[in-house]
Amino acid sequence: MLIHFVRNGPSYLPELDAYSEFLQARGHQALVHDHGHSVPSSAAVVWWICGRVPHQQAHRLRQAFQVHEYTSASVPPHPWLKDCVKRWTQPRPDFRIYQNGWVRERLGLETGWMDQFHGRVPSALRDMGVAPHFLEMATRHDLPAPEFDLVYLGEMGRLLPFVPMLHSIHAAGRRLLLVGEVPEALQALLPQSVHCAGRVPHAQVPLQLRRARYGLNLVSNLTPYNQQTSTKLLEYCAVGLPVVSNDYAWVRYFAAEHQGNFLLLRDEPDSWQTNFGEALDAFPYTVPRVDSLAWSQVLAKLPLWRHLLGE
Repeated sequence: MLIHFVRNGPSYLPELDAYSEFLQARGHQALVHDHGHSVPSSAAVVWWICGRVPHQQAHRLRQAFQVHEYTSASVPPHPWLKDCVKRWTQPRPDFRIYQNGWVRERLGLETGWMDQFHGRVPSALRDMGVAPHFLEMATRHDLPAPEFDLVYLGEMGRLLPFVPMLHSIHAAGRRLLLVGEVPEALQALLPQSVHCAGRVPHAQVPLQLRRARYGLNLVSNLTPYNQQTSTKLLEYCAVGLPVVSNDYAWVRYFAAEHQGNFLLLRDEPDSWQTNFGEALDAFPYTVPRVDSLAWSQVLAKLPLWRHLLGE
């Protein structure tokens, strides 16, 4: 079987590599498209990473089994309005996948007129996972001593609201490593002690993370970001890094669910320099084991395979 995945944009989607490896291990194939236009009309399975799914393309591919996967609810500006538009205008697929229950409830697609008129679409939850090369890094003892105190991985544009905190890291005499493409707007605001590694291949990310002693998780405390899985935090834990994070709903849920203990930063600028000073090394961290979040285990739980692959 060949499954056509449509990524609908430039977002970092490590799950696409995971799906491809999962399918290849079972004798099937995956082909990733940037947009639906390149999916052939003869496709048997089309897997949309949503976003908006164009009605014209969904109709053109109507003979295919179509999956809609929601890795996130809509993001600002006007996220509630965007979710409402999806609820009432998104084409009806054969199956839906949501990152978690909050995303499913937020989107409310089962309450849209298509599901109300034609019947509820089957669905499942599929949270984020971690690749094997991250988990393998946790047991490496042949690496040089860390060069940096903290490392931040991911979409750098989302660091702009946290620039004052980055300066507190500098003021505390700590060194920060950024792994990812840094936009010019952020580059101009960074303190001189910040080192930018740039974008690196996914296979090399674990080594970059181990160049630091702590993983820095900064997520805007806004809907939907504060209710969704932080992939960077999973990957910090997978390679064995203690986690320093701002305080928000999902990180507290994850710490409780997986018995982790993270240094949570209050939204009080006067406390940051202290937290990044002596408190950084004195805090009693617990790095949770995330072996159960290996992609192979996360994907194997999807009930969809029973229909598509006969498993």
